[in-house]
Amino acid sequence: MSSGIELDERDPAIHPGDDLYRHMNGRWLERSEIPADKSRYGAFTVLAEEAEKAVLAIIERAKNAPSGSEAKKVGDLYKSFMDEERIEEVGLRPLQELMARIEKARPGGHHELVAVLGDIERAGVEGLWRLFVDNDPGNPERYVMFVEQGGLSLPDESYYRKPEHARILGALEVHIARMFTLAELSNPKERAARVIEVETRIASGHWDNVKSRDAEATYNMWSSKQLEEALGDFDLELWLSRTGIPHSSVAEIVVRQPSFLESVAQTWMSSSPEALADWMSWHTMTAFAPYLTREVVHAHFDFFGTTLSGTPELRARWKRGVSFVESVMGEAVGKLYVEEHFPSEAKHQMDELVAMLLRAYRESITGLSWMGPETKEKALEKLETFRPKIGYPVVWRDYSSLSVSPGDLWANVIAGNECEFSRELGKIGSPLDRDEWFMTPQTVNAYYNPGFNEIVFPAAILQYPFFDPARDAASNYGAIGAVIGHEIGHGFDDQGSRFDGAGRLTNWWTDQDRAAFEERTTSLITQFSGLAPRDLPGHFVNGELTIGENIGDLGGLAIAWKAYLMSLEGSEPPVIDGLTAGQRFFLSWAQSWKLAAREEEALRLLQIDPHSPPEFRCNQIARNVDVYYEAFDVTPDHELWLAPEHRVTIW
Repeated sequence: MSSGIELDERDPAIHPGDDLYRHMNGRWLERSEIPADKSRYGAFTVLAEEAEKAVLAIIERAKNAPSGSEAKKVGDLYKSFMDEERIEEVGLRPLQELMARIEKARPGGHHELVAVLGDIERAGVEGLWRLFVDNDPGNPERYVMFVEQGGLSLPDESYYRKPEHARILGALEVHIARMFTLAELSNPKERAARVIEVETRIASGHWDNVKSRDAEATYNMWSSKQLEEALGDFDLELWLSRTGIPHSSVAEIVVRQPSFLESVAQTWMSSSPEALADWMSWHTMTAFAPYLTREVVHAHFDFFGTTLSGTPELRARWKRGVSFVESVMGEAVGKLYVEEHFPSEAKHQMDELVAMLLRAYRESITGLSWMGPETKEKALEKLETFRPKIGYPVVWRDYSSLSVSPGDLWANVIAGNECEFSRELGKIGSPLDRDEWFMTPQTVNAYYNPGFNEIVFPAAILQYPFFDPARDAASNYGAIGAVIGHEIGHGFDDQGSRFDGAGRLTNWWTDQDRAAFEERTTSLITQFSGLAPRDLPGHFVNGELTIGENIGDLGGLAIAWKAYLMSLEGSEPPVIDGLTAGQRFFLSWAQSWKLAAREEEALRLLQIDPHSPPEFRCNQIARNVDVYYEAFDVTPDHELWLAPEHRVTIW
């Protein structure tokens, strides 16, 4: 049996006790070039590329599917995106018609602009806020509308106030003027300046990304009357009627950032109609830019791809076509994908792995020294209700209401947006669908959903280097086992731990146990806040922003090792390829995190990503786990040595 470790990739000049990440990945990092159409490249990206090619083959065959079939819609969507000649012939006329409606509403002032704002939001343009439907944290068996802050072009509010982002903000203004010029709007520079002014005012009312991840602070159940009062003179009734949202759908609504709504309503009413119309025109143009002429597509990419993320080259059109089809009919594609690329044996082995990880968590929670019996009982009750979803949905999404034209990309984009808008809206008042997936099977990722208390592993991630049914168990536990443990761990991280097994936001902790938990999480926050990536000296990890993912990583890795030992059922772990089980486990963990990123992208992620940079997900997490020291004979002389009293153990 193979160890599953890329043995030749190890750098013998770097001891795993000094830098586990570069011991395993240093050679790969030195020789690997990031593809010109990517801002980062690593283990996840390689699998995503493979899935992308597999999906392309599926789509190509779907073009010849029987008329009226779901597969035919998939093929026709792709055909419409790839028909560049037709797109160039149509030009910007559909966009200009939409923007002309905004211009026409301008003299009517704030009232008329609210009406058009509702129209364009239903078509897929982001307005002042983002809407979504999910189950109610206070009553998880029903759906409810959520509203959260929005209205910005840049990744978050800090880009509008921090001096280090001034260059990006200035570049955005130049870019907006360029796009307005392409749209043949008058006075593009003046308009661009007004857009920046409006967005800066909107950003001033945003919560920062740390506060916005607080499950309790962002759960504010309002009545429609409270919503109306907060919005003041902003005409909520008119906006609802134009978006097609029944008033009953907002009779109760979760407002994630209450002060933002009051702030943005004031910004709307105190801004000139000219500035608001320009802001609406800008968001309309940027929403549809990827589907317009070659000139507009490239201009859009120049800012959002190159300036913001450092990517030098636009992705090939076929790749963008695949992404478009997946954005509209992702599960229809996924259904065909799993038929070809997900063997039943893989699902069976994953079921066994998940069961073993849950068993290990159960044993670990039972033996926790810092948690009292009352909270333990509740934690174990929650663990028992975890619902794993492996590979693909048991019920596939219905696309029968979606109309697709092989020769009209613009119409397909609008139809896709409106179909999804209606589907989400239709959830309110309907029974909770616990079979719904929020990722497609061909997505290389995984997630935990606290409201459903579920862990979800799409088919595409269940491949090497994360999972290989033919390789050694220690390597599988070090990679996909740690991923499984990570997602389970989200149920017990700083925010997930506030939900019970039914998905209800409630306090099931004693005060003493919550304090003991927060003592440990505070130590982890402190650890990570002192870390700066080797290639970005002076730029530090936000330990508060990343704490949830760090808890997931720490629990996931430690529990995965425990689960591996349990799977041996008392037998001695084998030595394979000259590596002990502990070495294989940690090297597999390390190689799954290999990632090269462009400087602009690395800086962007450091600002907004709740995940720590991969070198720390590998090294900093490992150095908190005792068995890592045993595996590689790590001593106080090694750089990653962390004194036992400073190591954090939570779960």
